[in-house]
Amino acid sequence: MENESQNVVITDIKMPFFSMVVFMVKWALASIPAVIVIGIIFGALWVGLGMVLGMLGLEGMLGDFMPPQPPL
Repeated sequence: MENESQNVVITDIKMPFFSMVVFMVKWALASIPAVIVIGIIFGALWVGLGMVLGMLGLEGMLGDFMPPQPPL
């Protein structure tokens, strides 16, 4: 069978306003766990970067974003 793709262009969607509001509220609520997971991933990467730079003695490269280390 040959490649028989068809192009489709959507010109209008008829959806009641209240249904669209409910859909958008559900969409916003569904994004909350995704934002939490992305925050955890970036936090772990930031901590890992701080640990690697700390082991290399380059912790000053992160500037004021890292908490000060207590004296040994």
